[in-house]
Amino acid sequence: MEIKFNQFLKEELSINEIQDAMNNGIITSKEVVMYYLDRIARFDQDGPKINSILEINPHAIFIAEGLDQERKLKGSRGPLHGIPVLLKDNIETNDSMHTSAGTLALENHLSSKDAFLVEKLRQAGAVILGKSNMTELANAMSRDMWAGYSSRGGLVLNPYGPGEFFIGGSSSGSAAAVASNFTVLSVGTETDASILSPAIQNSVVGIKPTVGLISRTGIIPFTYSQDTAGPFARNVTDAAILLGALTGVDPQDPATYKSEGRVEQDYTQYLDINGLKGARIGVFNTDYYDYYQSGEYDENLFKQVIDDLCGQGAEVIEEIEIPSFHRDWSWGVNIYEMKHSFNNYLSKLPAQLPVHTDSELIEFNRNHEEKALKYGQGMLEFREKLPNTLRNPEYLRARLDDIYFSQDQGLDYSLKNYHLDAILFPSYIGSTISAKAGYPSIAFPAGYMENGRPFGVSFAGGAFSEGTLIKLAYSFEQATKHRKQPNLSL
Repeated sequence: MEIKFNQFLKEELSINEIQDAMNNGIITSKEVVMYYLDRIARFDQDGPKINSILEINPHAIFIAEGLDQERKLKGSRGPLHGIPVLLKDNIETNDSMHTSAGTLALENHLSSKDAFLVEKLRQAGAVILGKSNMTELANAMSRDMWAGYSSRGGLVLNPYGPGEFFIGGSSSGSAAAVASNFTVLSVGTETDASILSPAIQNSVVGIKPTVGLISRTGIIPFTYSQDTAGPFARNVTDAAILLGALTGVDPQDPATYKSEGRVEQDYTQYLDINGLKGARIGVFNTDYYDYYQSGEYDENLFKQVIDDLCGQGAEVIEEIEIPSFHRDWSWGVNIYEMKHSFNNYLSKLPAQLPVHTDSELIEFNRNHEEKALKYGQGMLEFREKLPNTLRNPEYLRARLDDIYFSQDQGLDYSLKNYHLDAILFPSYIGSTISAKAGYPSIAFPAGYMENGRPFGVSFAGGAFSEGTLIKLAYSFEQATKHRKQPNLSL
């Protein structure tokens, strides 16, 4: 039997549209949650089987009903009151949902506490709808593993071309779910490109913030230097609203200390339709085809982006230099920090869980080879041999090099030398230098290729320049209105 929903519930409602409707008694949060659960049943777990969702929060409808009652009695808490949000499967929640980072070994892991950012979301009145699928261990399991695949959840598909187009990762399910309208918002995480890449591939907005703007407490760690959570949304406004709800200084996360006095609670103040007027935007001088042999780059679409920026009053400085961009970046930071951080995390897990070290995880996977090792675990096995300490000279030199070459001889150099507000990159090719620097980027839709594949671009900026990046992206979005929803009924 097909359920008939309130006629107001149409495709791709924004936060403000939903809030206005709820405040005027047109719809309720309960109806919104049920609508998304229906779409998940029909298109994520059936039909085209996008497979972006790992778990549904069994309390979601009750939470929505409670928030509806609170709205009647006390009014709305704010823009996220009653709004469904999905969380990537490496973000802990203290409820009936598991946190596994896509692994079979942790499929029964129930956290005893909420991640700091989850506490913030609950305080804001958001409905935690469920957990989204992801590339297992945030793409730190095997170099052969497909983006969007986990042993626990299988493969996430791109809603614009299920089984045909690249999905991006590792926050694959978080991006695909937003693109498919299975939720209003989602939260992903990034070490390098894990928000930017799936945002581009799924034609949604993704913000990778400055490391330290959002607490990492309660997120399964992979690096100390580069990890951050960030929002996905279908438009810049919604992404800005979610970002403001996630920020805050956390006594348990030293990276957040530097954000004191720089944290914004409301990034919607930067939503300026004329934000591009007078802005100076640099375009990196390189041969982009060298980076995209898999059909991700479209020269005509990128040139159109530059024309559109100029048309909105931006001053575009083409062929800028970033001195360190082409250097051979060492992966020593990621390798050693994951060994240390992930082992520390495993060691603190409840005794009843089957793994508490990377060696035990490797052995568990071997004992469940048919399900757990479709793509092997070469990266896990390589790290197992490393010392569980961060005094190794290779690591220390790599850490210092990352900071110097990504900041002083990288983004800071170019932003200052050319007097730029931001640097424009096609797709997400600026992800690594921004990740090494710990600096923010925003990815957003910029059209579609002839075969229907989404094309997007990203702005990168200096530390805590999220407001500027949001202003520029919003102005571009409002001028071009590129995004189209995928047709899941085919």
